[in-house]
Amino acid sequence: QVQPVESGGGEVATGGSLRLSCAAPIRAFSNLNMGWYRQAPGEGLEWVSAITSGGGTYYDDSVKGRFTISRDNAKSTLYLQMNSLKPEDTAFYYCNTAEYRRTAWRIPSKGWGPGTQVTVAS
Repeated sequence: QVQPVESGGGEVATGGSLRLSCAAPIRAFSNLNMGWYRQAPGEGLEWVSAITSGGGTYYDDSVKGRFTISRDNAKSTLYLQMNSLKPEDTAFYYCNTAEYRRTAWRIPSKGWGPGTQVTVAS
C-alpha cells in the first residue's frame, strides 16, 4: 500500500499560518474521501477535517473557520490551509483516507505516513 507523505509543517507564532500538503500517489485518489488528522503530545490521534470525492468539506469544531481543506486530484495531493493558529493546534499532522461511520469520522487503522510537525508558540 502506498503511504502518503505530508509536508509543510514548522514553527509559527500564535496567529500565524501554515499550509500543509499531502502527496498521496494512489491511482484512485480522485475517488477517495480524504482527511487530515493530528496527534498532540501525549494524546491520541484525532480527526481534524475531511473532503469527499465530490468536494464536500467537513471540519472539527475546534478548527472550523480557521482551517480550509482542499484537494488537487490531478496531482493526487491534499492540502490544509491553517490560519489563526493557536498553541493548542500544536501536533503532528497526518493525512489518510476518511470514512464517516454512524456519528463520527473513523480513525483509519493503516496507511499512515510520517506526518509533519506543527508547533505554535504562545
